[in-house]
Amino acid sequence: MVQKLFALSKVETKRLLWIMGLIFAIFLVFQYFELPYSTALPSFFSAKNLPVLGKSYLQNGDSLSNDSAHTATESTLERATNNTRTSNFVWEGKGGPNTSLGLEEDDKDSEESSYISLEKKNRTSISGDVEHIVDNKFEPVEARGPDQNWNIKFDTSYGNSSVDRIVKESDIVTSDHVGSSIAGFASSPPPTIPSINSSHFASPIVVDTSIITPTELVEKDTTTTLDKNEKSERLNSDLKQTEDASSIARVAEIIRKPKVWQKKPPIVVYPISKMNNMLLQSQASYYSVIPQWSAAVDHELKYVASQIENAPIVKNDPNLYAPLFRNVSMFKRSYELMEDILKVYVYKEGEKPILHTPLLEGIYASEGWFMKQLEASQKFVTKNPQKAHLFYLPFSSRLLKLTLYVPDSHSRRNLVGYLKNYLEMVAAKYPFWNRTEGADHFFAACHDWAPAETKQLMAKCIRALCNADVNEGFVFGKDVSLPETYVRSAENPLKDVGGKPPSKRPILAFFAGRMHGYLRPILLHYWENKDPDMKIFDKLPNTNNKRKKRKGIIKNYAQYMKNSKYCICARGYEVNSPRVVEAIFYECVPVIISDNFVPPFFDVLNWESFAVFVLEKDIPNLKNILVSIPEKRYRKMQMMVKKVQKHFLWNAKPLKYDIFHMILHSVWFNRIHRISPIN
Repeated sequence: MVQKLFALSKVETKRLLWIMGLIFAIFLVFQYFELPYSTALPSFFSAKNLPVLGKSYLQNGDSLSNDSAHTATESTLERATNNTRTSNFVWEGKGGPNTSLGLEEDDKDSEESSYISLEKKNRTSISGDVEHIVDNKFEPVEARGPDQNWNIKFDTSYGNSSVDRIVKESDIVTSDHVGSSIAGFASSPPPTIPSINSSHFASPIVVDTSIITPTELVEKDTTTTLDKNEKSERLNSDLKQTEDASSIARVAEIIRKPKVWQKKPPIVVYPISKMNNMLLQSQASYYSVIPQWSAAVDHELKYVASQIENAPIVKNDPNLYAPLFRNVSMFKRSYELMEDILKVYVYKEGEKPILHTPLLEGIYASEGWFMKQLEASQKFVTKNPQKAHLFYLPFSSRLLKLTLYVPDSHSRRNLVGYLKNYLEMVAAKYPFWNRTEGADHFFAACHDWAPAETKQLMAKCIRALCNADVNEGFVFGKDVSLPETYVRSAENPLKDVGGKPPSKRPILAFFAGRMHGYLRPILLHYWENKDPDMKIFDKLPNTNNKRKKRKGIIKNYAQYMKNSKYCICARGYEVNSPRVVEAIFYECVPVIISDNFVPPFFDVLNWESFAVFVLEKDIPNLKNILVSIPEKRYRKMQMMVKKVQKHFLWNAKPLKYDIFHMILHSVWFNRIHRISPIN
């Protein structure tokens, strides 16, 4: 053959080579289209170097066409449920945003409430298992790539709580085995991820984000080749045989409708013990601002600081339960001095509705109630700014969004511009902002966007924020964690307060809420319909059945909280959730699952005395964590919840030590050491 080839003329040789090249190209095309379904031309690629095609990855590194990806993804996830005992979610994304701004949790999510608040309007809903709020996706379109899809992986190791990992689709390059999975690929198991003991932390937990291979979810079958019809039948059969796939189907729904604004789990995790240390460090080395000129109020607060540091020991105060506080003696002295001395100047400038317009219902009601009660206060408000220790900026972060945000614009520029113009007007009319660069100014903002909108313009202000996230710029010793309170009735904010005694709480743990954020699908995957003691729902069962109502089988949201020992407070799009205060409202021990969330009044309250903190990575062990708490310890915590309740209640008129005074005290407490007087 070689001799005949050399005997050919150059023209014939070129023609023969061209024909061979064409044949080779045809085989490559055949390989490209047939490889996901079979093993055409296996000799060209070894099993260890097989390329993973496409941009959408399943658990085993599979790639699917756009038309079949949704069905196959859901089927694979459902089949994985049956083969996995305790799965660990591993999220992967490509080009996902890393910003402090996310979609607001408009219901956050007491879905059974009949109240339709203002924040539930002006939004667009997409039908499906998961409601997607789309009127305020935050990232500019030009900043997003077409491949910013979130997918979910399961680690099929049994009975562990290994750390979830974050990987990009571009990081996954090869699969180790060829099998008969949906797309023709199956990978080797990922490297072992060591578990992290969450009981003691001397430093933040850094989640390893090194490249890992996808987890193998289907049986390897290198000998059988299935054609498309056989595979379709197998998928249908697997789907029919899946009995408990409701939570996985919901996760698949999230995949099918990717949210480009979806936040990733935090890379650095600060457990509650670490945040305690950060608070102590901030108090030991206060961040002080040197004013442009001296003022009498600065020297007055220097005296106040010395009084608090040398506070007399408090014993058996009838109004304060000492174990709830970090230092009840210092808190009481500070509170007394606040009542005697504090003066706040409220800027009168600014047009409604963004300024001077309190919203008193819904999940953002905290900022509205505080605005209403402070502006009406004769004790704390002064008309003479020269006597003011604090200056209040009376804007509503919720109304700022409702009034100025352009739906589907994906831009906050006009919102930030409005605040900038307002501050420039205040600074031009008054000298007080420029004296301290805003260090003695404060505001209360509950909307999720508030940290991002104010982090530059009001960097030195005391920011009272519901979205109190350590990873999003919350500063201990300066900023305040504002309680997020879901007020259903402005006329009666205390309606239905209270709960049942511990002996009449048959439910171990309860959660109900929409699938906001990355965490809740994980919670439901592990615990929805998995354990009779764990009442974990997306939407609550229908309560229209009168017979079941009479038997007490079905309860509404408030009744579930009143009948539960522990109430799960899982983060949504952001770290904050109204469930934290709701649990206290209904005398249920809060279980906070939200890494890096600074709980309200963290500067004075000992949260670990009446709440349970569970790291996000420990969701698979949630029940074990709760049942390991002795009954005696639980009853003491539940009693503490009842004791701390009054500090989280809005009263029609402010009462001593209620939520209004607690917010104001936290601002006052941080102000005391903020400005160094000029001698």
